[in-house]
Amino acid sequence: MNPVEEKLKRTPQKPGVYLLKKSDGTILYVGKARQLRSRLRSHFKPGNNEDARHRRLMQQVTAFETIITDSEVEALIMEANFVKEHRPRYNIDLKDDKSYPFIRVTSDPYPKIFITRTIVRDGSAYYGPYTDAGALRQLMNAVRKIFPLRTCNKKLDGDPPDAAEGQVCLNHHIGRCAGVCIGRIGREEYAAIVDQATAFIKGEDSRLLRELERRMREKAADKKFEEAARLRDEITSIQAFRNRQKVVDAGAMDRDLVTVAAKDGEACGMVFNVREGKIINRKHYFLRNTDEAGEAEIVASFLKQYYLDASFVPSEILLQTPLADLDSVERWLAKKKGGKVSIAVPLKGRKARLMEMCADNAMHVLDDYLLQKAAFSGRVPGPVAALQKDLGLARAPLHIEAVDISNTQGEDSVASLVVFENGKPKKSAYRKYRIKTVEGADDFQSIAEVVRRRFTRLLAEDRPLPDLLMVDGGKGQLSAAAAVLAELGLQDQPVIGLAKRLEEVYVPGIAAPQNIPKHSPGLHLLQRLRDEAHRFALAFHRDLRGKQSLASLLDAVPGVGVKRRQALFKRFGSVAAMRRASPAELAAVPGMTGKAAAAVAAALQPGPEETTAPRPSPPSSPTDG
Repeated sequence: MNPVEEKLKRTPQKPGVYLLKKSDGTILYVGKARQLRSRLRSHFKPGNNEDARHRRLMQQVTAFETIITDSEVEALIMEANFVKEHRPRYNIDLKDDKSYPFIRVTSDPYPKIFITRTIVRDGSAYYGPYTDAGALRQLMNAVRKIFPLRTCNKKLDGDPPDAAEGQVCLNHHIGRCAGVCIGRIGREEYAAIVDQATAFIKGEDSRLLRELERRMREKAADKKFEEAARLRDEITSIQAFRNRQKVVDAGAMDRDLVTVAAKDGEACGMVFNVREGKIINRKHYFLRNTDEAGEAEIVASFLKQYYLDASFVPSEILLQTPLADLDSVERWLAKKKGGKVSIAVPLKGRKARLMEMCADNAMHVLDDYLLQKAAFSGRVPGPVAALQKDLGLARAPLHIEAVDISNTQGEDSVASLVVFENGKPKKSAYRKYRIKTVEGADDFQSIAEVVRRRFTRLLAEDRPLPDLLMVDGGKGQLSAAAAVLAELGLQDQPVIGLAKRLEEVYVPGIAAPQNIPKHSPGLHLLQRLRDEAHRFALAFHRDLRGKQSLASLLDAVPGVGVKRRQALFKRFGSVAAMRRASPAELAAVPGMTGKAAAAVAAALQPGPEETTAPRPSPPSSPTDG
């Protein structure tokens, strides 16, 4: 009996999550089940692989793991989290949405509200993401015009101090800020303004307007006519903004319209947020791994991943197709919401027409995406096409990676890997490496280590290899990289070396440099790539040396351990900045005390030789790999 069959016999008939894996441990698929053994047997049962996509999956699966849960709902949540974390090849998942903006409400005593693309787990509240940048700008412009929120970076931990009239900012003068930093408004009053702005962002207009009208009447009764007039203007502005939005339902129920469009191996998921009968936001996401998947499977995967991190779950969700695990999804969302959630597929009437509108929009966005993709695939930037011709490459080098080494006399060796796509830097794909296996200034072996680490990871994660790899250096560096690629079975991987002295390009197996014209756009592209790799490596190396020198300088300061050194560096970033800081500013760093701050300030004071002698020459520049 084979190991899989033996393990299947021991698998319990309980709810849980299962992971189908390749022989090297790579997770190919994550699924959930009400009964794990039965579900897994349906995967491994011979003759049950009539679906081509499933057949390709099972041809690669050699092992599986299971995680038992207390309920199917818990399994559903775990499945969605695993898909998001591991992004398996055969699971439908959302494409990387890190670039989508959110609205952040900070957790400060006097919160700020602004747009961000970075999630910081510090207690702040986030609303979004917003895939329609235009709608987001309109919303935030309305928030800033209607609610007098602070935008400054002043640190306000407790009750704000009084300040002279001359210190009042322009925003306060024009009515855009309540003046919390100068004591014009108390903490509770400001918190009420933040609550109103948050309700406006969430689309809770009825509650917000009732509260503002109540406060307006109270201020008028107390003869505080200026404050009452300000509240009246807020009410008018909110009503004017919402009147521009499409009314789709006379009722007050909050609901989401969720649909997907699939075509030519691509898919787009779309969500319309309806709050109090009005569409307040439209979001769309492109989905991966949807080839040969059915509409119901795509909708189910999109729904689970969308609501996994959603900040709000409405009372009703409308879909275009039924869910196979409707009950468990409803129970999960009800638990997340803290109230009943209904999922329905309208077949006729007004709701069905709304879903048709949502589906039409999803298909329109997908068609635009496919047109752009087709146009892009048929167009190669000029420098990329020139480089392909110069090097005689079989295909255009749309994705190029470059490696550079940096060190100081063999110490603190680091490497950079930069990526150019379509002839332009793709900084989100840059990588930094600390050289681990090489002693001293050995550029050849350092290049070999970085290339081995990079390509081993690409192969393990089944990710596309670059169209061209460039190493900074001549024949020696190129030979080191080519040897590693051959060792990994990648003899056909295009790789070149660019020697800096004469801007000569070397290719494997040919001793003489390539005869590329000095005015060629292809050569200029390689030079830009090399310069960017060098810049990135130097920046990383200097940052590393700065941290080390700072740590060594503070090692001898009594009362300053590792955590305090880290906190100081995080706050100030350099010795020079610490020297300029007052003891009070040093003491304000989390974890510091007045005594420790005084010790740091004393230790950082320059000695007599530093104040009277001329500054020494800077150390030599890190060597260039």
